[in-house]
Amino acid sequence: MPHLEQTWRWYGPTDPVSLPDIKQAGATGIVTALHHIPVGDVWEIGEIEKRKAQIEKAGLRWSVIESLPLTENIKTHSGPYEADIEKYQQSLENIGTVGLDTLCYNVMPVMDWTRTQLDASFEDGSTALKFDMNEFACFDLHILKRPEAAALYTPGITKKAKEIYDALDDNGQQLLIQNIVAGLPGTDQHFTLDAFIAAVDRYKGLDKPAYRKNIQYFLDKVIPVAKKQGIKMAVHPDDPPFDILGLPRIVSTADDVGKYLALYPDPFHGLTFCTGSLGANLENDLPQMIDRYGDRIHFVHLRNVRSSDRQVFVEDNHLQGNVDMYEVMRKLIALDHTASIPFRPDHGHRMLDDLNKKGNPGYTAIGRLRGLAELRGLELGTRRSLG
Repeated sequence: MPHLEQTWRWYGPTDPVSLPDIKQAGATGIVTALHHIPVGDVWEIGEIEKRKAQIEKAGLRWSVIESLPLTENIKTHSGPYEADIEKYQQSLENIGTVGLDTLCYNVMPVMDWTRTQLDASFEDGSTALKFDMNEFACFDLHILKRPEAAALYTPGITKKAKEIYDALDDNGQQLLIQNIVAGLPGTDQHFTLDAFIAAVDRYKGLDKPAYRKNIQYFLDKVIPVAKKQGIKMAVHPDDPPFDILGLPRIVSTADDVGKYLALYPDPFHGLTFCTGSLGANLENDLPQMIDRYGDRIHFVHLRNVRSSDRQVFVEDNHLQGNVDMYEVMRKLIALDHTASIPFRPDHGHRMLDDLNKKGNPGYTAIGRLRGLAELRGLELGTRRSLG
């Protein structure tokens, strides 16, 4: 049975949730990155060591890097992509030199995780992140006004999107834009609408097989470096786990994961098993995926979602929703891993005192504190039930 290390995502010195806060929550490991370094620049040894020392001074361990992003040049095989790959290789060498050994990254085109609401109300008064394809179609069809968008949506979604748009005032439109494209926690990079459209347009003509080929080229270049440095690379699934904006998303389903891992058949090329991202696609059988890919799981995000179809989902409390978290935990504990597997409570509701505080969407303190406590108890109970 592998040791499951309890970790916590931290966005660096500007994060409202401090390292002492995290220690009080009971986590022992930190999941973070050098968020102040622009995407594509080399992570220098001195900067990595500085962040590592800061974490260790607080009595914690830098367990996982999340993340070292790929540039859009690398993804699209355009511009100075070879130079960008060389910088990525150099960053990996520096990371290994400092002694860090797990890297979570993703290959989602243009955007990281995407939501249409950041404060959907729950019946208990807390708020959570939500994705609604009807609202996303409203953004795509009536705000971006992309000519290609009309072919992507069913008549029912197109009709609903128009109704949503007609009901939006200027403030409502700006909020929807901000939720989708204005940036994510831990980054200083924010899209304007024109820049967003230009970024999407870079993928015109790039279908999934061609995109998979681009990523394989990247993997062929970087996995040998990561392996030499002792760094396990763990791809994060698409979030949401289905196509949006006509972009080629290649890590959404169980079969996608199999194809992705087959691009470079080596244990150092692995998976971040995110139950929220994968669980939002009701076709994904998560316990079965652990059976199938367990030897390549290097990092785990435990999060739950509630969904009645693949068009709309909301992030539920960690032990509620569509994901059978007990069975997921049971399968993880049963894995034949000699190394420990870091996991973190992924996202959490904004609740209690955090309702009146500023914080990164999904990453406030109390919701994740509740999630980690629930998951810690679930792990203990599951281990004892297994003897």
